[in-house]
Amino acid sequence: MGKLMYGFNVSVDGYIADARGNIDWSDPSEELHQYWNDFERDTALSFYGRRLYELMSAYWQTADQDPDATPMVVDFARIWREMPKVVFSRTLESVDGNSRLERGDPVEVVTKLKAETEGTLEVAGATLAAPIVQAGLVDEFRMVISPIAVGGGTPFFPSLPSWMSLRLLENRNFPGGTVLLRYEAKRD
Repeated sequence: MGKLMYGFNVSVDGYIADARGNIDWSDPSEELHQYWNDFERDTALSFYGRRLYELMSAYWQTADQDPDATPMVVDFARIWREMPKVVFSRTLESVDGNSRLERGDPVEVVTKLKAETEGTLEVAGATLAAPIVQAGLVDEFRMVISPIAVGGGTPFFPSLPSWMSLRLLENRNFPGGTVLLRYEAKRD
């Protein structure tokens, strides 16, 4: 059985994107970019919603071909293309590369694939993560807190049916005042 992780760069007031959907404020340092590269390199399967998949695919599918791309960007582009992805969408006709299109219920599909897949699985994006978090399927949360308050937007955590107790696994400082907080879901 796999371990499901949900992680994102988050504003200090708890948002992954501001009210206009902008995430430019979360520009990672080289050290943080390397952290995410290393995490993604070890990810067995990633779940994407349509919007985040289209955003990521538009850039990372060819980012390593840019002559000005840094080694970090080249590395992540290759990791991202090779990583198996399940993309949930009712409107996309197809997906590229090492991705497959899924039209089923995310909670049911993630439950099934979590049971069948060894290693770390990742849910990418707050909209897709919401029902999966609410269903109690996430084993670990990784919040990379940026030292900026955006005042509203897309929250990292959805509304929850009840309290969710977490246990701190790691905290780590990155340049610029960014802090990683890793928590596991406490299951009593």
